[in-house]
Amino acid sequence: MQVPDQYFDRFAGKDVAQRATDPAQEDMKMTRAALAMMENIDWNVGRVLDKLKSAGLDRDTIVLYFSDNGPNSWRWNGGMKGRKGSTDEGGVRSPLFVRFPGRVKPGTRIPQIAAAIDLLPTLADLCAVPLTSKKPLDGKSLRPLLEGSTAAAATAAPSTSPPPWPDRMIFSTWAKRTSVRTQQYRLDNTGALYDMAADPAQTTDIAASKPDVAARLKQAVAAWSAEVLPKGPDDRPYPVGYSKLTYLPARDAVGHGPIKRSNTAPNSSYFTAWTSTDATITWDIEVGTPGDYEATLHYTCAAADVNCVIEASFLNARASRAVTEAHDPPARGAEIDRVFRGPESYAKDWKPLSLGTLTLAKGRGPLTLRALKIPGQHAIEVRYILLTRKS
Repeated sequence: MQVPDQYFDRFAGKDVAQRATDPAQEDMKMTRAALAMMENIDWNVGRVLDKLKSAGLDRDTIVLYFSDNGPNSWRWNGGMKGRKGSTDEGGVRSPLFVRFPGRVKPGTRIPQIAAAIDLLPTLADLCAVPLTSKKPLDGKSLRPLLEGSTAAAATAAPSTSPPPWPDRMIFSTWAKRTSVRTQQYRLDNTGALYDMAADPAQTTDIAASKPDVAARLKQAVAAWSAEVLPKGPDDRPYPVGYSKLTYLPARDAVGHGPIKRSNTAPNSSYFTAWTSTDATITWDIEVGTPGDYEATLHYTCAAADVNCVIEASFLNARASRAVTEAHDPPARGAEIDRVFRGPESYAKDWKPLSLGTLTLAKGRGPLTLRALKIPGQHAIEVRYILLTRKS
């Protein structure tokens, strides 16, 4: 939650009228930071639109503005139930603004439900790009809604039913919680049914009074889950050798023994507190192109911990080198955070160190990083390994 003072100061002491459904849950500093960030985003979107116009491209460019989920804290959410991390309406519904002058009439409002899966077929259709794959897409083109008479103008009188458009089911899943939304109903992950037209806040479960609808949607969730959701542990290896460079970040590795991840969220994380030669870091990789690869480690190391020796290995290949240069930069970001960031890691500047050449055979197995020698209290901190194919 970072934003320049010129935006944050506008909201620092401002009385916010639109609040969370339960104001007691709301962190007002987080809310004010979010509002300031939205002001900043608006300004930057304006810069993009101005640049398109000055380049003479504004009428031929499709601009989409949307987000990935509901708000990341309890704050005003249009009266919808839930926030980021839930599969209720307030957790999965987001804005989508489309600008395409001459093709999409300003002020057009699309009441029909849609999802991110629709963006590929819609953009391909608008740009007359044929989709040649024989594999079916989950999404559908929204071009008829954007350009045609089935779209309802914002100035039109409210209608009790949506314009003609085939009803559909949109599924949302998160942390083994799945819900499904039709134009009128949402079945949540507990089996509760809501009439989203009459009750957009999801306050009244109508599953008992609409047993046929609830049963139909439960059956649809079961069928979709059987087809789409994983049926066991994730067994996908990290592919290596299909391009010249392969990055193996810490977020996709597993630490074993006395070593820690920098924070609980995997994204942007790194390994730290490496205190024993018994500890290892492994990546489950599958080498598609055998040959010689340079293994470059990106690390930090305190002056008191230099001369530790790090080895990378895969099957019978090994490469190792002593860390002879200290590199101990501070973590950056906390000084400009508006609120405590919680499980996310801060940034550091990482130093590259070549461990040498690994001759990788074709096949699957763990690429393992271990400390052969730790003369100080710790070995290095590890952000990622870069494999560069040499042959």
